[in-house]
This record gives sequence, C-alpha cells and structure tokens, in this order.
Amino acid sequence: MLAGRTENDGAARYLAGELACLANTPGGGALVVGVADDGTRIGTELSADRLRHRIWELTTRQLTISAQMVQCSGVRLLVLVAPEAIEPIRYAGRLRWRLDDHCVDMDPTSWHVEARRRAGIDWSAEPSEHTLDDVSAVAAEIARRYLRAAANAGDDAAAELAEATIADLLRRLHVIDGRGRLSNAGSLLFVRTPDIGIDYLRREVAGGDSITRVRSNRALLEQVAEVEMATDVTNRIVHVGGSFAHGLLRAIPQRALREAVMNGIVHRDWLSRQPTLVEHIGDRLTVTSPGGFIGGIAAANIITHPAVPRYRSLAEAVASLRLAEREGIGIDRIVRDLLARGHRAPDIAEIAGPYVRITLAGGDPDATVMALLSSLQPPAAASDVDMLLVIGHLLQTGWIDVEHAAPVIQRSRVETEEAMSRIAAVTVDGDPVVVPINGVPAGAPVAYRFSERARTLLDTKMAHLATPDGRRAMIVSWAHARSRVSSTEVADFTGLSVPYAGTLLKALADESLLRPARANRMGRGFYYLPVRDHDDHT
Repeated sequence: MLAGRTENDGAARYLAGELACLANTPGGGALVVGVADDGTRIGTELSADRLRHRIWELTTRQLTISAQMVQCSGVRLLVLVAPEAIEPIRYAGRLRWRLDDHCVDMDPTSWHVEARRRAGIDWSAEPSEHTLDDVSAVAAEIARRYLRAAANAGDDAAAELAEATIADLLRRLHVIDGRGRLSNAGSLLFVRTPDIGIDYLRREVAGGDSITRVRSNRALLEQVAEVEMATDVTNRIVHVGGSFAHGLLRAIPQRALREAVMNGIVHRDWLSRQPTLVEHIGDRLTVTSPGGFIGGIAAANIITHPAVPRYRSLAEAVASLRLAEREGIGIDRIVRDLLARGHRAPDIAEIAGPYVRITLAGGDPDATVMALLSSLQPPAAASDVDMLLVIGHLLQTGWIDVEHAAPVIQRSRVETEEAMSRIAAVTVDGDPVVVPINGVPAGAPVAYRFSERARTLLDTKMAHLATPDGRRAMIVSWAHARSRVSSTEVADFTGLSVPYAGTLLKALADESLLRPARANRMGRGFYYLPVRDHDDHT
C-alpha cells in the first residue's frame, strides 16, 4: 500500500475477500493491516471508517467488520475483525472459508451443515418420514449378519444385539423414537437412500469397460453388503509365502477397503444428491464422496485429528453395527493396513465440488517389508502407525529428522520427538531399526537412517537410493534441509566411503548444485552449502 493514502480501492477489494473468508470460518477472524509478510511493521494511513464502509459495500452489505487503529512502536496499524457469519457470505461470486492457513472454496450446503453441527444440530438424528413398518427385512437381516460376525470374534455385546427384535435393535441404535418414527440415520440404513447412495464400478484397467456395477437407492445396509460381495470377487487373492507369513492375502487389504467405503458413506454430505463413487480399477480403489472436510480436518492432519463426525447419530449407529470405528474415521487403520503390506499410504485430498477423495493403491504384498515388520521387537511396533510411516518415508528418502517426520506422522514437534525416540528404541534381530547419522555437527538436530541390519533386510526396496540419481537426490535434499552437507554425513547415510562421498560432493559443486564453505575446500570440519535459487551464481 502507498504511504500517506487514506483510501485504496485495490486494498479494500483484497481485504474484502479475505475478511469474507474469515467471516465464513467458525469463530470469524482478524487481519492486521500495516505489517509485511516477514513481520516488518510498515504502517498504513488507510482510514478505518472509510475502509469499513467500503468492505460493507463490496460484500453487498452482508459483512460489517470492526476496524480499530492502534499504535505499535510508533507505527500506525489497523486491526480488522470479521465476526462469524450467520449466513454464508460470497465475494466476487465465490464462497470461501479458511482451512489451515489458506482460504479455500466451499459449497453452501457444506457451510450450512457445518453451522448446524456447531450449533449441535444433527440432521441424521432428526425424524424422517419413515416408520418401523417401512424397514427392509433384508436390511435388518444384514445388520444381524454383521453383528453375528462380530460376536463370533468374541464381541459379547454384539451377540446380544444380534438377537434383539428389529424394534429393539433400532431403539438400541437410537434411530427410532417412541412413536415408531425413524430418524434420518435409521431411514438411510434400513429403508432407502434419497438418491443413489453408492455407485461401485469395477474395471480391469483405466478407461476399460465396466465389468461390474452396483448402484441403487435401497437401504444403505443393502448397498454396503452388495459392494462387499462385489469386492470379495474382484479384489484378487495373492499367495504370500515365507517363514514370516503364510497364506492368502488380498491385493487391497480387505479391512482397509471396507473402512474407505464406510468413510465415504458415513462422513459424506447426505444433503447432496450425488452418490459416493467407488472406482475399483485393477488393484486400486478410489472412493469419492460429496462434501468437503469439516471441523478443521484436512489432508495434512486427518490421521491424528480428533474425530469430527458430520452426522454423529449415523456414525454411532454404524459403529454399533460393527461396520466402522465409533470415535475415529478409520484412516489410521487404513494407513496401517496398507503400509504393513508394503503398499503406499492412502492418497487423501479435497477436490473441487467439494468432494473428499481417498485412493488405496494395492497390489502384491511386499515380502521384504513384511519380513522386517515380523522381526521387530517389541512386536507391537509392527502395528504402530508412526513407525510404519517413518519406515515408508525412509524407504523413499533414506533419512529423516524431527522436522521432516512431523508432517509425515502428522504430529506436533513435541509429539514427534517422543515418537522418534520410541522408534529409535525398536530393534530388528537385536539391532536398532534406525540409528543417528554420523557427522552431524554438535548441537544440530539428530537425523536418522536405517541401521545396517535393516538396510540388509530392505536391500531390494532401497535399490533406487543406491543409483547415481538416487544418491544425488538424497545428498541435495539433505543439503537444502539441513543447510549444509559433509562427506562424513554423506558416507554415513549412503553407505559409501568418505573419500568417494567427497568425490560426489565435488561433482555436485561443479554442477553448481552445492558450493564449498571454504574456497580452498580443505581443513577439519569442511563442508558444502546448498545453492539456492536466489543465490548469485556469477
């Protein structure tokens, strides 16, 4: 902004968009005008009253903010506060709210659902037009079948529930009132969905003809059972041999597949007429469900974020039927089951619509990874999601530290430090799975790599890191992340000799990817620095 100007329409238009976004966000928000992105106080002469009025005009008289002038170390700043909107506010034709550090598009239905959720209103708990007489006998028998399966696994409460009359079952699921009227959750599960609930398509290859298709608006329990029967046939069986594991496994872990489908129907927006689309192509499953993330959940925190059900009554009924977790959304279980077979973690994203899309990439289970996991001590480490995520990251990059582990395991820095200490204590055949990297300067954060024993067990999985391109990427990523790199460090995390590591570093410096910290490239403790895009190469 230009110093000394009391009005600036360009600034007002920008601020109107940002403040509308904040107003649409639970709790509203505030902006400080006169502070640069780097925190420098540059001040502003914009008139608080004129800016406040102009934002009201630009938002078609929907948003009234408070604008207060403050002095901070002799610099004039404006604090603009947007209250939480009662109705969604569009600006320039777009409806946005804040998710993490960004304003993202959303649809009015999701906004209203979130507003109702914050107000304690659960659509799925509200009465429907259906009664006990409308309940599908097939859906009721399917419910009992799932409960009996849980009972056979030792769940006594499920056994008791399975033998209840249909009226008692519905009452204990809290989906029917005293007059025999079903809630919306009960209607969905036991009568029918308003439109097509699940659209399942099976193709052998992308773009190929549909081999199997399941779609209807029958009771949701019937639709789930049909999809399960279809995937029982189409999710191929793979034989896995070896001393660590024997038997037949599915190309996509069956529990992960079910959790992905259930997540896509329980936590979707049921006020949308679009179906939950389940695409099963080869050994890959993609579930796309209408409605974006809610309650602060995002792809970057979905593994560890506390559960925020869009429809609590529906989620609890499904959990009581033993179809999904009661408190969580099953994402951690999906992650665990995929990584434990040597597959990639699921890809989860919010896409335009909005929709939430989760993709499970299956295939032949990886015997190398499964052998390592079966040898871990304590054995519980093999099902520790943090451990599995760190192993997966190390297989791709060769090294990890707390800063880079935090977004991988989706935990705070303090939690990540504890997790890395716990992981460092896990052993395989008597040796640690991960060890600190040698050559890291005193006082610098600890970084880890696989131990020699783990490297031996995972040799084939790590072959890509031993190629010239793999080593090059590892060294450059380390240099940029750690702001320096030495031959001792490179030798340790690549498994090469120190002289050969020095040769690689010199070659990267000759390519202007690194630069020596000392011009003579000699002396104790010599290291290289990363060459960044803004560095002067002349």
